[in-house]
Amino acid sequence: MNNQKPPARNPPPLFPGKKTRAKPVDREGLEQASLMQELKLRFPEAYKLTYHVPNGGHRVKAVAAKLKAQGVKAGVPDLVLPMARGGHFGLYIELKAKPPFDAAVSPSQDAYIQALLDQGYLAIVCRGSIDAIEAIRAYLLQPQTRAAA
Repeated sequence: MNNQKPPARNPPPLFPGKKTRAKPVDREGLEQASLMQELKLRFPEAYKLTYHVPNGGHRVKAVAAKLKAQGVKAGVPDLVLPMARGGHFGLYIELKAKPPFDAAVSPSQDAYIQALLDQGYLAIVCRGSIDAIEAIRAYLLQPQTRAAA
């Protein structure tokens, strides 16, 4: 007797002729999650203080308007490390996926980064989690910034 099952068949499409689109991959989100895991292992004190600013993503207009009224601003970098080092008050990182999946820095991101630099923060763009963890390591190796008495 033949106990083999017949090969599985894909069900017919609901709308014949219409091509289905693959779900987009959130490469930046994956890179950021990887970075946070590495940060937790290598630099636990920095991990405790590092936080994500959830500015991106598509939202319903009403929700977007509500968040804007509450202070959400375009261009704010993705991650903040509020540890003062090397004469800076803290580190801001705009994290992009690593090439070839990286996106350009938007004009609002570039302007916000420049405004942070003008205020004494270190604000940088990193391409991928490895680039970001190395930037954080280099930042943490700098002497702690102390307030003048």
